[in-house]
Amino acid sequence: MANSAQARKRARQSEKQRIHNASLRSELRTAIKKVKKAIAAGDKAAAQSVFKDSVSTVDSIADKKIIHKNKASRHKSRLSAAIKAMA
Repeated sequence: MANSAQARKRARQSEKQRIHNASLRSELRTAIKKVKKAIAAGDKAAAQSVFKDSVSTVDSIADKKIIHKNKASRHKSRLSAAIKAMA
């Protein structure tokens, strides 16, 4: 356990930040699942509109450094490719 006041405060702040980051990470996973669900349903127009919304979510989370920018790009690229592959 933290002994100094400074270390105790740091522990409090770290825990608060961890919870906030976890919430954002969950939001990211939900956005990706929505797109995958729309792709699985087979409706290309719906998938594109959901994808457009999820891209902004993925980008904002990458900007906050919750995930790496390359990981965000990879997710967007794969979802986009899956939508394009729909005939």
